[in-house]
Formats: sequence, C-alpha cells, structure tokens
Amino acid sequence: MSTTEARRKLIEQVWAGAWGRGDVDALDQLLGPSYLRHGGDGHAQNLSAFKASIVSTRSAFPDLVTTLDDVVVDGDKAAIRWHSSGTHENALLGVPATKRHVEVSGATFARFEGDRIVEEFVTWDPRALLSALGIIRVGQD
Repeated sequence: MSTTEARRKLIEQVWAGAWGRGDVDALDQLLGPSYLRHGGDGHAQNLSAFKASIVSTRSAFPDLVTTLDDVVVDGDKAAIRWHSSGTHENALLGVPATKRHVEVSGATFARFEGDRIVEEFVTWDPRALLSALGIIRVGQD
C-alpha cells in the first residue's frame, strides 16, 4: 500500500472512531503530540482541547453522524471535505437543547510530518449551525 493510500485509510478509520463512536483516543494514531487545529476564530486547539470539543459535541448531539465526502492526500498534505448531522439533545456551549436536527459541512486541510498530522486548518460556517438551532437568522433582513 502506498503512503498516500495508507494516510487516506488512517484518516477514514480515525475519523470514524473519534467522530463516529466518540473514541477520541483513536486520534492518537493520527495526530502528533504537537498537533494544532486552527479554526476561523483565530485561536488554535491542541490535541487535548480538540478531543474535549469532540466529546462536548457528541454529548450535545448523541446521534451525530459525520461523513467524509472526499479525502485527497498529496504528499504531506491532505484535504478532507465532510458533513455532519445530528439532533441537539443536550446543551452545547451554553445553548440549551433545542431538539432540532441540524446539518453542517466543512473542510479540513491537514499537514503531515512523518506519519502524523501536526497541523490542521478547518473551515465551516458556525452561523449555519446557529441558524439551524434557531439561535440566529441568516440571510434575512
């Protein structure tokens, strides 16, 4: 199996474990100890904070399903297009449960050093989540 194929398969397996089953320790197979995850808010999460955010998200959305739509690996880079859906059953970041079913999507761009991802840049629209939860209105005057 090529390095490219091995990396793609590992990404798929680890995402299924962490996001699909809540086994955040599966991330240790893929993410390096100096891992940083950058979002659109200008703050970076380390591995511990990322694991905690997955646990929190899965607690709020116990039926969460995350699907990898595309995984493209090129050398030490990977691009992952994904979408998630679930029902808001418990509080998330101070927002009480709305019982609404929501869908969000985004993309993650990763950089490998050796056999581990050390940095990711994630792009998604949190307004879409807030709108689906009825917290804000998007696109209306």
